[in-house]
Amino acid sequence: MLFSELGLGSEVLRAVEEVGYTTPTPIQEKAIPWVLQGRDVLGCAQTGTGKTASFTLPMIEILGRGRAKARMPRSLILEPTRELAAQVAENFELYGKYHKLNMALLIGGESFGDQIKKLERGVDVLIATPGRMMDLFDRGNILLTDIKVLVIDEADRMLDMGFIPDIERIVSLLPRKRQTLFFSATMPPEIKRLADKFLTTPEEVTVSAPASTATTVAQHLLVVNEQDKREALRRLIATDDVKNAFIFCNRKKDIAVVHGSLVKHGFNAGALHGDMVQSKRTETLEAFKAGSIDLLVCSDVAARGIDISDVSHVFNFDTPHHSEDYVHRIGRTGRAGKLGRAFTIATPEDGKLVQAIEKLIGKEIARFTIEGIETAELSFDADPRRRGRGAPKKDEPRRSGRDRGERTERAPRVERPAHVHVEPEAAEAAIEAHQHKRERHEPRHDRNRDRSEPRQDTRPEGRGEFRRDEHRRDEYRRDRDDRRDRRPRRDEDDDRGPPVVGFGDDVPAFILRAARPPKVSAVEIETVDGVEA
Repeated sequence: MLFSELGLGSEVLRAVEEVGYTTPTPIQEKAIPWVLQGRDVLGCAQTGTGKTASFTLPMIEILGRGRAKARMPRSLILEPTRELAAQVAENFELYGKYHKLNMALLIGGESFGDQIKKLERGVDVLIATPGRMMDLFDRGNILLTDIKVLVIDEADRMLDMGFIPDIERIVSLLPRKRQTLFFSATMPPEIKRLADKFLTTPEEVTVSAPASTATTVAQHLLVVNEQDKREALRRLIATDDVKNAFIFCNRKKDIAVVHGSLVKHGFNAGALHGDMVQSKRTETLEAFKAGSIDLLVCSDVAARGIDISDVSHVFNFDTPHHSEDYVHRIGRTGRAGKLGRAFTIATPEDGKLVQAIEKLIGKEIARFTIEGIETAELSFDADPRRRGRGAPKKDEPRRSGRDRGERTERAPRVERPAHVHVEPEAAEAAIEAHQHKRERHEPRHDRNRDRSEPRQDTRPEGRGEFRRDEHRRDEYRRDRDDRRDRRPRRDEDDDRGPPVVGFGDDVPAFILRAARPPKVSAVEIETVDGVEA
């Protein structure tokens, strides 16, 4: 079948022909006619089979009729990563060159101002990651009431990255009358449940077994000890006629270690992971596409959406924790019908991970060895996530940090004071001064008490449980009585009168003066009830 038989318009066919494509892939052949008819589509196909063009081509044809309003996009495409969103944007620019469609790309790491300006001009195609999409919606820069077509791409990756709650909220804001296209490389039960929730009587398009690998990729597995992994990687790159390659690591800190090791040994390598600023990520990826960088050490952020047809190798420096990620990683090579090779460097602790991958793809990965590097055996009892933590076995006693070789904090060394000779007279004087100081701070009702007699407990019964607080209460009482002793005493015949309550220690002098009766002159007449006295 040819593209001209799928029902696409002349402008789209002209753009496809200029790119060099004449025959659609199986997913494109089955999905494009249903999309053009306005039906919901549930597509499942392995990575590298042309899923992106299966919805971009018919969307260009559908959106070619109509005009967008300010801040009201006509279609929405949700992608899990910035690289995937940028890849879809490139497809729209490539195939929609003969259509006057406005497109906006909303991803993190880019200026809010530039993205808002595009939205205000009116957008026919809005391509976004969920996080940036919700940021602009909450700011009031996007209205979703005019969405005609919704595309949820790489839904299984959305699930892995925790975007499903955001997706559900976004879908709840869209009009019910719309066309929804749902694409995923794998179809676990959670994704199937979401598809049933979002789609209305969809047409299911499946062109290969879920989570199957391309037949154009030769897969190999090497099992070595942890300390030999970098040496094994360098040997493979040097001896296997590597043109360019992706090197996948599970953790960002391992990316830095592997990248530094390759550069130190003279390899032309770059690094790519999610914590890099967007400008640096774009620059590195473009350099790899252009051939300025031969080896790209990366995380799973590059496992999807990077469409480079001439990648010769993929190296899994770390065995992926999720078996589905293995399918996406090795799918970066062997694209567009070309041959590719994928090598996985595993350690004995990765036995369960390798077992899960082989169960998913339905076949055993071929083992191989490297001369000069000792080969190990897979262990199916160890937990790969606790590698290097030194967890004791069930029958072994738990060792201390010093036994495990961990760094422990030493207690500070206390210097003992040297012996000092004191004269007897000075010692007696110091003891007497200390005793006098204690008497000053004792409560007055205890000063005349015979210290040879034990203090009697005058507390009521049932208060024994508060005995542990006796010392604290005594300290409070001593402090209180000491404050009372320091107050100036006033005698009853003091002409200043009784103390004034409520002004603290600083009382104005005029308040302390005694009140005197007023003087009455003899000529004053006192009247009571109007009667002269």
